[in-house]
Amino acid sequence: MYLNCHSFHSLRYGTIAIETLVKQARALHITALALTDINTVTGIYDFTKACLAEGIKPVVGMEIREENRLLYITLAKKQSGIGEICRLLTDRNVENISLPQVAPTFQEVFTIYPLSNVPEHLKENEYIGIRPEQISHLIREQWRSYISRMVILSPVTVSDKVEHNLHRILRAVDLNVILSRLGEDDTCQPEETLLPLDKLLESYQDYPQIIANTRKVIEQCNFEYDFGTPRNKKHYTENRQSDIKLLSSLAYAGLHRRYGDKHTAARARVEKELKVIDELGFSGYFLITWDIVRYSNSMGFMHIGRGSGANSIIAYCLGITDICPLELDLYFERFLNLNRKTPPDFDIDWSWQERDTILQYIFDRYGRDHVAFCGTNVEFKYRSIFREVGKVFGLPKEELDALATRSAERDDDSQLVRLVMKYGKMLEKYPNQRSMHSCGILIAEEPITNFTALEMPPKGFPIVQFDMHIAEDIGFEKFDILSQRGIGSINDTVKLIKKNKQINVDIRDTTISKNEGRCNDMLSRGKTIGCFYIESPAMRGLLRRLKCEDYKTLVAASSIIRPGVAQSGMMKEYIFRHNHPDQFEYFHEVFEEHLGDTYGIMVYQEDVIKIAIHFGGLSAADGDVLRRAMSGKGRSLAALQKVKDNFFASCNKQGHPEELSREVYRQIESFAGYSFCKAHSASYAVESYQSLYLKSYYPIEFMVAVINNQGGFYRTEVYVHEARMSGANILTPCINKSEYETTVYGQDIYLGFMLLQSLEAKIGTLIPEERKKNGDYKTLEDFVCRIQIGIEGLQILIFIGAFRFTGKSKSELLVQARLLLINFKPEDRNGLLIEEPAKEYKLPKLDRSVFEDAFDEIELLSFPVSCTPFDLLETKYRGHVMAKDLKNHHKRQVKMLAYLISRKHVPTKRGTMFFGTWIDANGDYFDTAHFPNSLEHSPFLGGGCYLLLGTVEVDYHFPTITIHKMAKMPFIPDPRYSHENSKAYHAHRQIKEDVSMTNRAPYPLESEIALPRKRI
Repeated sequence: MYLNCHSFHSLRYGTIAIETLVKQARALHITALALTDINTVTGIYDFTKACLAEGIKPVVGMEIREENRLLYITLAKKQSGIGEICRLLTDRNVENISLPQVAPTFQEVFTIYPLSNVPEHLKENEYIGIRPEQISHLIREQWRSYISRMVILSPVTVSDKVEHNLHRILRAVDLNVILSRLGEDDTCQPEETLLPLDKLLESYQDYPQIIANTRKVIEQCNFEYDFGTPRNKKHYTENRQSDIKLLSSLAYAGLHRRYGDKHTAARARVEKELKVIDELGFSGYFLITWDIVRYSNSMGFMHIGRGSGANSIIAYCLGITDICPLELDLYFERFLNLNRKTPPDFDIDWSWQERDTILQYIFDRYGRDHVAFCGTNVEFKYRSIFREVGKVFGLPKEELDALATRSAERDDDSQLVRLVMKYGKMLEKYPNQRSMHSCGILIAEEPITNFTALEMPPKGFPIVQFDMHIAEDIGFEKFDILSQRGIGSINDTVKLIKKNKQINVDIRDTTISKNEGRCNDMLSRGKTIGCFYIESPAMRGLLRRLKCEDYKTLVAASSIIRPGVAQSGMMKEYIFRHNHPDQFEYFHEVFEEHLGDTYGIMVYQEDVIKIAIHFGGLSAADGDVLRRAMSGKGRSLAALQKVKDNFFASCNKQGHPEELSREVYRQIESFAGYSFCKAHSASYAVESYQSLYLKSYYPIEFMVAVINNQGGFYRTEVYVHEARMSGANILTPCINKSEYETTVYGQDIYLGFMLLQSLEAKIGTLIPEERKKNGDYKTLEDFVCRIQIGIEGLQILIFIGAFRFTGKSKSELLVQARLLLINFKPEDRNGLLIEEPAKEYKLPKLDRSVFEDAFDEIELLSFPVSCTPFDLLETKYRGHVMAKDLKNHHKRQVKMLAYLISRKHVPTKRGTMFFGTWIDANGDYFDTAHFPNSLEHSPFLGGGCYLLLGTVEVDYHFPTITIHKMAKMPFIPDPRYSHENSKAYHAHRQIKEDVSMTNRAPYPLESEIALPRKRI
């Protein structure tokens, strides 16, 4: 009888979670229930599973609305009916085809019209829905003849009166109005709750035909879904046999290319993997991934295959990854084994600049009917909730700002604020809007609209209406097509080297970068700023503590810095053993034999499988089951207990003492779910080495590329500083030399127009485009004639020094600019100025200090270029110790003057602390630790220079200063406002710092780790 129920997936309309709706139905002994969310099928699969679990017949469909006007309700007779409904909505969402006022002729769908939209003629599967409050209408002649084609329409939208208030708030948020402006048609009726069956039928007791029609509809709706059937595209070729034949051919060709013809171990591994891949029917998945990579290579794009896919020698032979699994002893079972029923998961990165081209190829190659992005449900978030709810209650902006920052638990005297808090808390975890998954692509065997309607976000690629978790539930495994700026930096560096030095660098040849002498030296000294994954202060500190100078140590470092490994104490123990290999014993020979590279410490997820096999006596597949059970993904206590019992039983068969088995299991349990797989770490390490190679040999081009890719741990200023330290001459934008992006000529780096925060992007793009077409700009007048620019934009370019080639001072240029533009609008200026050259005026000479230029640069770029921040200090003191000498001052107190680069918030058992990264007056980096007691009287006060007093602690080659006191040092007042004190310190606020936050628990002390260093 319940043909029109909404969940909270009816965005900003419904208020009931699917689980709650089904439980309410179960409590009322309802035996059949229909979910018809507004213009979406997001919830139908979760709804189906929940209903079946409660013994309720699920009926699914969709309520079709246009601009909040109900057109009709659709119910699928079977699964194919969902496809018909979804294609109707997809045409509207993707093709912008208006929804028809009258439903199309469906084959396997019932259509129910409201009284407000009854068509002239009803088709065979069409009915009119009559609501309980509309029954009195049936006495009218116009409706009496329709009774035989009517069904019960008792919409369900809310659970009770409180939720109806919440529904009204959601509607006001959606319509962007205050509550008092909501119209009657904007909201549902307060009675739209799940009524007991007897109460509902009582309203229709005089119309048994309507009740019978409703039962008939429910009986004929039989939506059944096989959740166990894979839905991905099955074959790359015509069938499974030709797939494995092609895959084998490609694999053996790659085997010859990678290993030659006499590598028996590699050939045996290829044969073993091909057998498993064929048995599981995953050849098509490998071939589709290979096809995407083949296209990428044909376009000259660089990609990085990472994740557990690098455990496969087939992936290595096909060129999907560049990690040799034999070199690193990578287990194929970590990626794929006979216990796995879902396709493998390849993670492939491209440059952020090239990813859209790859996506376009996938959609074109495999058909837009079969390809879509995964969706995501963006929930209402804490800060935005109270701002949105407060707005519909009519609160002013000041109170909204306060609401967004105060504690949700705080009591408030205002009744209105208490209401905002009450309903705001109710909205937590509610879906607010659908968005696109960052990288997950679905490639389906059937048309994807058989399962979902598609939506078209601004990005331009269609998305499904459910997220990756539902996708996995219903048989889809996503392809992860990722992007990152690190690859963009590598690509752009290679192009800049070619342009600036006429040298071709084949950076894809990883043998030129791995274990290269100059790279390893920089790696061991933490000289890695700008390099993918190894530039953060924490990573640079780890590299120095390890004196990391080879590929395998870098692979380990990439994993042990992960929160889970560090949290378990494994990171500290690894550092100790790496530096003191003669001060510990392996507590069992299996750990020495199989984890010797990592000093008997489990560093990678694969290590769990190794120990399970060689210590516990489990099979490789069962070892992966053990790892997955602890991974935190879908972790269940029952599954964990079963795995644990199996492990101990197997250890007992091997004859291990229980104390030893318990210690091994404790180590597995402490980090297994939170470390990297070794293949993932290796992939990261390869890319890190590629970046480091370019930085080692071509530092100026590399830093320019990093600046242009706007990526990395630090702000642009740090990369500009790094370029200067590499020997570059840094110059502010110039209209005759600069591009939109930063560019390099020999040793000269011209900052790009894109870095000017206030300059319109279209102007920054137009300047070099016009220059390429018609030659250099000769004068300010020539520039104004050729570029349509207003006085504000022209002043920005003058203040940054973009016209310095004219030989005129900024003051002269500013006067000339105003005279040029005083009587002209930008769109009318062309022609007139060409015909009548501007008059030249003799102006008095105005002296200008270098510091005025520096403050211009701070205002426009947020950092100075013509001098350093230290030059702007009132004091000439520069500290009595410099960063390069800190290692010689272990346990000594030092006083330093430094410029703040970044700080990281870290919780401890005693409160919040920070780690700081700084540069001294020589431009060298160093690090500090700020504990809660020192922060009480010496807090951070934003970007700038500080005087620091602290004690040096050298921890395994890496010096850190524990700060006792610090004070921010004053810069000189802005000389541009020497006669206007109110603005004398305005530009100083532009000087920034990088702040990163973490909410992880504090790392354990060495005494708390308790990892045995003696044989058990």
